Amino acid sequence: MGTLFLKNIILDGKPVDISISGGKISRIRPSGAEVPPSGAEISDCTGRVAMPAFVNMHTHAAMTLLRGMQEDVVFYRWIENIWDMESRLDADVIYNGTKVAALEMIRTGTCTFNDQYWYALDAHRAAAEMGIRPAISFVFLDFGKPDEIAKQKDICQKMYEGSRNWTDGSLFTVSCHAVYTVSAEVFQWAKDFCRKHDLRLHIHLCETRKEVEDCKAAHGGLSPVEYLDRLGVLDDKTIAAHCLWLSDEDVEILGKRRVNCVHNINSNLKIASGIRFRYNELRDAGANICIGTDGCASSNNLDMLEAMKTSAIVQKAWREDPTALPLPELLNAATINGAKALGLDTGRIAEGALADILIIDTDSSFFLSPAPFLSNFVYSAHSNCIESVIAGGRFVMKDHQIEGEKDILSSARGVLGKIIKPS
Repeated sequence: MGTLFLKNIILDGKPVDISISGGKISRIRPSGAEVPPSGAEISDCTGRVAMPAFVNMHTHAAMTLLRGMQEDVVFYRWIENIWDMESRLDADVIYNGTKVAALEMIRTGTCTFNDQYWYALDAHRAAAEMGIRPAISFVFLDFGKPDEIAKQKDICQKMYEGSRNWTDGSLFTVSCHAVYTVSAEVFQWAKDFCRKHDLRLHIHLCETRKEVEDCKAAHGGLSPVEYLDRLGVLDDKTIAAHCLWLSDEDVEILGKRRVNCVHNINSNLKIASGIRFRYNELRDAGANICIGTDGCASSNNLDMLEAMKTSAIVQKAWREDPTALPLPELLNAATINGAKALGLDTGRIAEGALADILIIDTDSSFFLSPAPFLSNFVYSAHSNCIESVIAGGRFVMKDHQIEGEKDILSSARGVLGKIIKPS
């Protein structure tokens, strides 16, 4: 891995030079204070701004190939139709769909994503080839069937053993889909497995009102949060996507256990799952709050900048409080909070951190006013202001160019026919 030298780039409002070596940020000095290291690839970033790359904390990456195929459908009909289409997926579809997702994430500034989908090894291969960092899950979805439980435990163990040979910085995680698709036995086994091997557990939690009502009916009045807490599943290495339909007691539990709660606003709005994500309450209780896009079958894109803007303005609207979710906290939710959830030193631009950096072109009308950069970046600009992306110390997009983009799209078009149900 070579050495990069970002010359005269703006960081926190001041021009600096950033040296990158071994995949990490090695030095940050005032612009012109040092001679570039011998042999370094020098990029003149005059007029550009450095930002930490995004950490997308909840995705189903290969759903890029299911984008737009289930619109204007209520959630439980939507998920049944999605499951039907997913029954025709294979390793080739997942590989190509994940490549498209990685292409889109690079272009919109994401270098790390937390995925929950099928054919995990093929998804890992696709992301690794693109140069970004996935947290890849084995997904439990057993519906309480004993044969499935035994089979899935075995596959999970074998997949974990295989992941120990990964050398590209990718993470292996375990997913339990939801309380209505995964048995108590599997939730507990999966959490014990995660604790034994220091892995993250990734779940959907309290996504819809019906999920909460059905859980209470099935488990003696316990909400999904209370039910999983009784099972011993919730802690600071649990990543819980959605967390929409929460009581005060649920918020207290999630905060006490330091759970990583992922807000997926565009998906929630699109499928009408809910609108009142209790950001303030969860934050104050002690939960670690992150942002995700969810999969493209519901959110339709993987653009974290769009998700940030929508997250903030919806918080302000339903609370009738324009001070809700201020910009510094919003940026943390999209970057360093996700890194914390995954146990990674990224989401920040500092010496010693992983070199995941966005280079922003501010030569446009969106940045013309003297307003603070972050205000214009989040509320005015679009992700096409991201000119270049460095992931793990190397350029994965430079001057808006991504190597192999046309071939990736062409290959993905070739597998789309497998998704359509035969007439």
